[in-house]
Amino acid sequence: MSTTTVSEPTATELAPRAASAPPAAPRAGGRVRSRLRAAFTKSIALVLLLAAWEVLPRTGAVDPVFLPPFHEVLAALAGLAGDGQLATHIEASLTRSLSGFALAVAFAVPLGVLIGWYKPVSDVLTPVVQVFLNTAALALLPVFVLVLGIGETSKIAIVCYACTWPILLNTISAVRTVDPTLLKLARSLDLGPLALFGKVVLPAAVPTIFTGVRLAGASAIVVVIAAEMVGAKAGLGYLINASQYNFAIAQMYAGIVTISVIGVLFNQLLVTVERRFTSWRV
Repeated sequence: MSTTTVSEPTATELAPRAASAPPAAPRAGGRVRSRLRAAFTKSIALVLLLAAWEVLPRTGAVDPVFLPPFHEVLAALAGLAGDGQLATHIEASLTRSLSGFALAVAFAVPLGVLIGWYKPVSDVLTPVVQVFLNTAALALLPVFVLVLGIGETSKIAIVCYACTWPILLNTISAVRTVDPTLLKLARSLDLGPLALFGKVVLPAAVPTIFTGVRLAGASAIVVVIAAEMVGAKAGLGYLINASQYNFAIAQMYAGIVTISVIGVLFNQLLVTVERRFTSWRV
């Protein structure tokens, strides 16, 4: 009779097998360092620019009479904010620019959709669009002043005019360049014209439309400043113009810095709104 020899299990075999550990989640410290690194990368050029602005006038490389050091501009900005002038000028400029911008969005987006989606409408309106598209807004500023007066109406109207064209052109392009494959798939599902537009065309066009909206936002700030320099009693354009005439150079640069900050914040607001409307994209 054969005898089967059973070997004793080794310590290694008796030890419980280690369960495969799940991949380690990124540490909170690593995320913080990554965000700090990204913030440093994005801000380094701006920090260097401000440092040069501070140093060059101090060393005499630039005449400090015409370009004061940055700390003097900040002091002038604090003075304007302290006596309430800055808030008054900002409120006046934002009221004019946002009013014109909102009117342009409300007018240009539906019109761009009609021109881009319906060929008969495009055939009728495209020649008119081409005429006004090639006419600069600031070139028409005297016309707006003559027709609408030097008050608020002409300023809001010129902002609306300047903002209309980038929104209109991008909306037309967005509607016309929707992926044909998406349209074919939607039509194969027997979607009606309204459902096709609401569920396929409009979502696909939103990113391009928002590109035009952001361009219009920049135009709104620029044009309202130019309009305020021509004739106004308040506004950042008026502040810059009056400071130049009175040789308050630090205040003039304070107004320019304020415009830059407002432009950046407004653009970031539009980017946030765009992300909200395009959250379906990966």
